[in-house]
Amino acid sequence: MGRLTWQAATVVGARWETPRVRSLVLDAGAWPGHRAGQHVDVRLTAEDGYTAQRSYSIASAPEEPTVTLTVERLDDGEVSPYLVDEAMPGDRLELRGPIGGHFVWCPDDPSPLQLLAGGSGVVPLMAMLRARAGLASPPPAILLLSSRTADDIIYRDELAALARREEGPRVVHTLTRSAPPGWEGRTGRYDAAALAELALPLSTRPLTYVCGPTAFVESMASLLTGLGHPPGRVRTERFGATGG
Repeated sequence: MGRLTWQAATVVGARWETPRVRSLVLDAGAWPGHRAGQHVDVRLTAEDGYTAQRSYSIASAPEEPTVTLTVERLDDGEVSPYLVDEAMPGDRLELRGPIGGHFVWCPDDPSPLQLLAGGSGVVPLMAMLRARAGLASPPPAILLLSSRTADDIIYRDELAALARREEGPRVVHTLTRSAPPGWEGRTGRYDAAALAELALPLSTRPLTYVCGPTAFVESMASLLTGLGHPPGRVRTERFGATGG
């Protein structure tokens, strides 16, 4: 891969996913294309020349003509408050990427797809599910998504719509802090018993992607390998407090 360079992108759409999370749709012009699971660097430049940059996963499927980033606001961040609360259609920013070659999913891989996400870790996994939705004969897939509350579930309606489709993925939610009256999903953190119940059979050799905060990723990867999933079939991507 050649040296990555910055390129201008224009905000052409925006939508709220939760009260703290917003998706920005970007026209990146001569975008070189990406693979589901990759990320980009975003750079903002202030009027006085000060710059700040952060990395964000790409949420859109590779075949989409625009690039979608889904960003969670960090109250002490430099970049995410602008992207979540202020960026409007017509605004311009800079992208560098796509970046990443390990945490990617190839739609021609027939392996059952097993996705585990904590919070906004669902973003690169959503790119995989969106890419999968475009396949004529998609492999079996399951998403285990851990969110703090029902209001924090990112892509809730879209995930429900995907799950209702013929050959759609199985989507399992758990809420770790509080559940509203009538909640029919799971509560509490995914543990060994839950993964033993929900994980795809070892005999099917699923390809697993885990993304979320470091503690979540390390816990899930450890539990999965403890259940016998080969480490080489469990790919991880983690994030921490970056000040984004």
